[in-house]
Amino acid sequence: MFGLFHRRRAFAPSYAPAICYSGYRDGQNPMTGVFPSYKQVREDLRILVEHWRYLRLYDCSRHAELVLKVIRSEDLPLKVMLGLGLMAEESNPNCPWGADYPDSVLARNRRHNNAELSRIVALSRRYRKEVLALSIGNEASVDWNDHMVPVERLVHFAKTLHRKARHPVTFCENYVPWADKLAPLVPHLDVIGVHTYPVWEYKSIDEALAYTWENFDGVRQRYPDTPVIITEAGWTTKSNGRGIDPNNASEALQAQYYAQLMAWADTAQVLTFVFEAFDEPWKGSAHPDEPEKHWGLFTVDRRPKPVVAKRFKHLL
Repeated sequence: MFGLFHRRRAFAPSYAPAICYSGYRDGQNPMTGVFPSYKQVREDLRILVEHWRYLRLYDCSRHAELVLKVIRSEDLPLKVMLGLGLMAEESNPNCPWGADYPDSVLARNRRHNNAELSRIVALSRRYRKEVLALSIGNEASVDWNDHMVPVERLVHFAKTLHRKARHPVTFCENYVPWADKLAPLVPHLDVIGVHTYPVWEYKSIDEALAYTWENFDGVRQRYPDTPVIITEAGWTTKSNGRGIDPNNASEALQAQYYAQLMAWADTAQVLTFVFEAFDEPWKGSAHPDEPEKHWGLFTVDRRPKPVVAKRFKHLL
């Protein structure tokens, strides 16, 4: 049946709340190698374990290793989707903020990606019980990204993980490339990870859930033989106008979208990783209202926003 492609590994975890997690606080930044401490990660996971059961991570850095270590050491009922933190292997003239790289940088990035591939294999083997699935990257094929990776390389990553690792393999990407560009990759995946962000596409809260369903269902209909999950969906609480109307970014709107999204996911039993756990001040531009900084259900100082305030009153 599968010809030259791999025999798919079952991806059927029990449905449970899922969330994207990066633990970077003020002054911390993965780009500069300043990572959260064990104590800080433990504090975060003790908050998250009160409601969520699945976490999504974005790379195989020291941060990811600490998350896995804390889960095991503290015996927390959490499982992790590990990811490759990919760097650009080709320039992308469509990136609005610039992604034109010299050959020397692209060659260095390719070496980084190969090393990251080795790390994800090693971590997934060492923490086999704590890992839910492996992602071969994040938004590395959509036309606006600054870390473009050719589809044939993504296929190589998927094939390698099927040979060397023991977990289901996915790729986490905006819904658009799944329509056509990523078709050669799908036979090598066990599950498809879709990103949907109505607020980035100027949708009002009244249009948001229908648009999310449209994004998800379009991919599901395109690949009926492959399980599809949502690996990012969320609503920012602030905007300086860069890509998102400031009037369409607020804590009240985040709470409304989250309630709608979770009610739908619960009814449809679609595993949905909410983006994201905590605000991340290192992201985006220096402007304090940069939307990239404000997707958290909690602020950077770990205070719950209205979206989860009732559930986490003890943290207010």
